[in-house]
Amino acid sequence: MGTASALYSQMKQLANGISSLTEQEGYVDTPVPGLTVFRKTDAAKPMAGYYEPSVCLIAQGAKRVQLGDESYIYDTEHYLFSGVHLPVVAQVIDASEETPYLGLKLTFDYQEITQLMTDSQLPPPKGQRSGRGMATGYLNAPLVNAFQRLIDLATEDAHIATLAPMVRREIFYRLLVGEQGETLRQLAAMGTQTHQVAKSIAWLKSHFSETIRVETLADIANMGVSTFHHHFRNMTAMSPLQFIKQIRLQEARRLMLTEHLDAATAAFQVGYESPSQFSREYGRLYGCSPAKDVSELRFKLANTGS
Repeated sequence: MGTASALYSQMKQLANGISSLTEQEGYVDTPVPGLTVFRKTDAAKPMAGYYEPSVCLIAQGAKRVQLGDESYIYDTEHYLFSGVHLPVVAQVIDASEETPYLGLKLTFDYQEITQLMTDSQLPPPKGQRSGRGMATGYLNAPLVNAFQRLIDLATEDAHIATLAPMVRREIFYRLLVGEQGETLRQLAAMGTQTHQVAKSIAWLKSHFSETIRVETLADIANMGVSTFHHHFRNMTAMSPLQFIKQIRLQEARRLMLTEHLDAATAAFQVGYESPSQFSREYGRLYGCSPAKDVSELRFKLANTGS
């Protein structure tokens, strides 16, 4: 059996495993720490959201992710790696009732990556470092096999506590020595400029509703403002101010949807001083007014059970 046909066979098996864990539309948090699985039966309009530090696989279907002015497509031959919390616009582009989009996400924190780097005699990574905090890479049989074992563990509660950390360690080891390994190493290694910018992004995610100056973020990263601005844009494909705007709009959307806040209250809570400016920027990101968008989203969620 050739490499391509072997990978195809592996992905079919992985799709079956994910399908058995996702009977309904939407996403399911599995008992395996950090592992979420997804099912979607239609190619929908683009949706703004977050990618957290994680690796994502698609066992069936395809997805497009827009980060700033850069676009990433991943499918049954490519994984997506997100090294930091990033506001994106994502769209499932290949899904149907007969062949639903089936995917998984495995989150991580840098402590476990750093520990793995410290404990292991890592060979050099195979690829070049990407400047972005997001990248795609080619899937291979050993990596897919490890994810398959993690999916299988989701139905073996008695063994998760012992075996899941071992499989997670294997997955991250394979990523560290693989195509995007240098990017992952730079993000995890204390003192690198990549790590310092990632630290400022983590701080930003917890303080976005405050009045934030770029100088403050540069200080957290221990850089001059112009150097920080350059590295931040290189990593996120947007300026710090654009990044803050997207985080605020996405949090306001969540507040309106889950806390039933009106648009003005949500706007003030996430740091906007002008509700009219909030509505204008919300419309540019989501394509309609806050009230209409949240109403349509509630209707959709009520009718899909997700």
